[in-house]
Amino acid sequence: MNFPVYRKYKNDKSYFKIINPGLFEEIQLIGAKKIIKQTEAKLFPEKNFINDLLFNFKEMAEEIGAEEYARVLGSEI
Repeated sequence: MNFPVYRKYKNDKSYFKIINPGLFEEIQLIGAKKIIKQTEAKLFPEKNFINDLLFNFKEMAEEIGAEEYARVLGSEI
């Protein structure tokens, strides 16, 4: 798999950039706020979450491209 990989929740409220199997960045859109955080997967649930975003995402998320992620990252809310 080539990294980074991009996903978004189907409700368009969270966008993910999976940088490698142990690190991801998330953009959360909450009302008029945009929260950006990076998470290093150290615990088992975090590792499972990344695995789900990579391989078992079809029910909760969609694949997106780097352009859409960059647009959300740089946009005003």
